[in-house]
Order: sequence, then C-alpha cells, then structure tokens
Amino acid sequence: MAENTFNAGTPNPGPEKPKSSKNGLIYGILIAALVGTWGYMYYDKSQTSREIATKENQLDTLTESRNQIQSEYEAASARLDDLISQNSRMDSLVKSKDKEIADMKGRITGILSNKNATSAQLAEARRLIEELKSKTEGYVQTIERLEGEKIVLAGERDYARKERDSVTTVKDSLGKRVDLGSVLHASNIKLSPINLRKNGKEEVTTKAKRADMMRVSFDLDNRIATTGDKEIYVAITAPDGSPLAVEALGSGRFTLEDGTEKLYTVKKTISYQSGGITPVSMDWKQNSDFKPGDYSVEIYQDGFRIGNGKVNLKKGGLF
Repeated sequence: MAENTFNAGTPNPGPEKPKSSKNGLIYGILIAALVGTWGYMYYDKSQTSREIATKENQLDTLTESRNQIQSEYEAASARLDDLISQNSRMDSLVKSKDKEIADMKGRITGILSNKNATSAQLAEARRLIEELKSKTEGYVQTIERLEGEKIVLAGERDYARKERDSVTTVKDSLGKRVDLGSVLHASNIKLSPINLRKNGKEEVTTKAKRADMMRVSFDLDNRIATTGDKEIYVAITAPDGSPLAVEALGSGRFTLEDGTEKLYTVKKTISYQSGGITPVSMDWKQNSDFKPGDYSVEIYQDGFRIGNGKVNLKKGGLF
C-alpha cells in the first residue's frame, strides 16, 4: 500500500502576484509626481510672468507719468521765463522770492531726473508744478494791477503835464510878446552901393561895375527897449537870390525866433540908449564884383526881423 508523504506544518504558498503590476504602480506614482512637478512649475512660471507683466505695466505707467510731468514742468518754467523776459516788474517780483522758487524748481528737477522715482515722488513733483503755475498766475495778476495803477498815474501825470504845458504856453506867448515888444525898430533904411575913389573919397553909385562895397544905414529906436548892447545882423541877398555871405569876411549864421538858422552878411554890436534914436552904419566889401540887378537887405535883432530895404544896380560903364 502506497504511503502519502507531506511535510507537516509547512503552509502552501499559493499563487504568486505578477511583478509587472507592481512596477506599473510605481510608474504611476512617479508619473503623477512628475506631472505635479510640471504643473507646479507651470503655475509658478505663470505667476512670475504675471508679476513681471504687472511690474512692467507699473514701470510704463510711472515713465509715462514722469514724461507728462516733465512736459508740464517745462511748459510752466518756460512761461515764467517768458514773462520775466518781457516784463521788468515780473523779474523784480520773482527776484524777491527767488530762493523759494529756486528750491521748488530744484526739487522738481531732482525728482524728474531720478529714473527710479516712485509714484509718490512724482505726485509731489506734480503738486510743486501746480504751485509754480499758481505763483506765476499770481505774479501776472499783480503785474496787471500795477500796470492798471500805472495807467491811472500816467493819465493823471499827462493831465497835469498838459495843464503845465498850457500854462507854459501862455507864459511863453506872453514872454514872446514882451520880447517882441522890446525888440528894436529899424527905420530910414538905406542900402547904398559905394564907389571908393583913388583919392579916398566915397561916392554913391548906381552902376554895378563901379560899386566897391555896400553900405547899410538905418536908425534904431524903441521906447520900451532897455539900454545896453544890442547885436544886429544884416542879411544882403544878391539879384539871383543867393545870400551875400563869405565866412572869411566875417559872415556866418544866426538863429531866428522860430528856431531855424539864417545866413547873415555882417553883424555889429551897438550900444543902445533907451528912449532915443541910435544911427547905425554897416559896410560890406566882398571879394568879387557886384552884379547888376535888385539887392535886398534884411535887418534882425534877437531873431526878429526889424526892417528891410532894397536897391538896384544898373549895368553900365565906369562913368
């Protein structure tokens, strides 16, 4: 009879699990971990990109704001400089507060030159620019007020000046009347061509070729004229209308009462005695021949013409 043998107490191991299922589990875990890592990296990268974009937007905003503030500052500063250059009053007003304005402009420039300026600093710069604009407008209003006062004062001054000029005109008019009243009067005026003979005698002639000189004679008088030296000017005009005046022979210019100048032929200072008649004689001997025709003579004192006369020289021989 056959015997059944077996090892008592040894358990039956049963069927073994396949190794491939274990490896799949491990691979699954690894893949899940890897996907999670990629997911986290993608999320982190996305967050970083958003932060960078946000910072870039903020930087662009700050840059744009700084550029805008820079433009406003340049415009405000240019307006202030323009007003100063056009108005001396503006310059004096600004100079009275030049340190305050200089500090303000210095602070604005410092902020705008800082590329890393914060939004708070840019806001401060904008506030300072608005304050600078406000001060500029305040200066303008002050100038306008001062100009208005200036116009009023100028009007009052012009009115006073007109009043003064009116009084001066009256005084001048009265003064001219007094001056004119005291001017001497010339009468018995004679313009005589004189021939100087070899024996030294003088002879009045009517012939141009025989005339060696012209003698002007007249009487001066004026009851209200004061006693004293009076300067008398005589202007002789040739037939062609030209004045007989040679500087080397003592001729020159004098001023008329209207301010214009006139050539004179001869002048003479005479001693006048108030209340009487003073005879005067003045000779003109020129360095050229006398031409035939009408000669006129005018007598002046203090710029006023006090008399005039005329003589005619004829053609003809020596006799």
